[in-house]
Amino acid sequence: MVKKILFFLFLVVEIFATDITPMKILTTNGEVIDLIIKNNNIYATTDNGKVDIYDLKTNKLTKEINFPKIKDFFGDMNNPRVFSVDVNGEDILLASQGTKGFSRVFIYRNDKLHKLFDENDKMAIMKVKYLTNDKIVIALLSSEIILYDIKNKKTIYDKQISESKFSDFRFNKDKSNLVLSDESGSVKLVDIKTGNILKTFSGQNLDNVYQLDYKNHIIAVASKDKKCGIYKDDGSIAYHKKSNFIVYATGLSPSGKLCGYTSNSKNDITIFNVYTKNNLYKLSHNDNPISNIIFLNEKEIVTSDKNKIKFWRVK
Repeated sequence: MVKKILFFLFLVVEIFATDITPMKILTTNGEVIDLIIKNNNIYATTDNGKVDIYDLKTNKLTKEINFPKIKDFFGDMNNPRVFSVDVNGEDILLASQGTKGFSRVFIYRNDKLHKLFDENDKMAIMKVKYLTNDKIVIALLSSEIILYDIKNKKTIYDKQISESKFSDFRFNKDKSNLVLSDESGSVKLVDIKTGNILKTFSGQNLDNVYQLDYKNHIIAVASKDKKCGIYKDDGSIAYHKKSNFIVYATGLSPSGKLCGYTSNSKNDITIFNVYTKNNLYKLSHNDNPISNIIFLNEKEIVTSDKNKIKFWRVK
């Protein structure tokens, strides 16, 4: 009996780990969709047609980018959802909802939105990221990847990576490769220079993927099937961590050693060691589903849920 009790207590410690509460909380103008941290700034896109920019050190709002309203299918004017943000120097690359189910892409420069694509281009663009100063990678809802030359206004290639609906993509550190996921649950490793598929990872997630991360050869997968999949890009690691609820978000530390994922219906985030699989911390007190998990380093984490951006520190 004593052995059974000790074993049960060990499992409780292993499953629930150390409970951590947020150090600071920011409130945005709308529900956060995409969140990145660059140049000591936090860039948060929202469903309210805005991008909030905060100083990472002071946590003060320093700029707000406003998008023009769009006409919906009923003829009403509404604020567009801003899907994606990236930064290159002083330029901010943005993708937003357009009319008729299509998207708009802008570069924000000198306090103005400069259009790259709009509804007339008839593309359902879900994500845009800088590859170099003059080239961007565009992901369509159809899981096409486009490498586009901004300077020469030219498509370098347009590759169909998957037949399933697009979910997410992430670069590796030197931007030589990207990983792309879709509603099938598989993950494709793609050579950015050619757009060719180098490898496919599958078996850990069998349903729609919501989010990816890719750090130091480790790939983390957040999926509808209540699993956080883990792969190493050389194929030497493949396993998953279970949740009792849909896993909406995941994130890796810069070393790839730590991973965070939404692990239950209470919107808690479990941080675990990728190599030992041991649960280490639980980030609790989240009232809504998590949309982003970003490791600033091996100790500090930034997350978003609905209109809240939270700052955490683990020991």
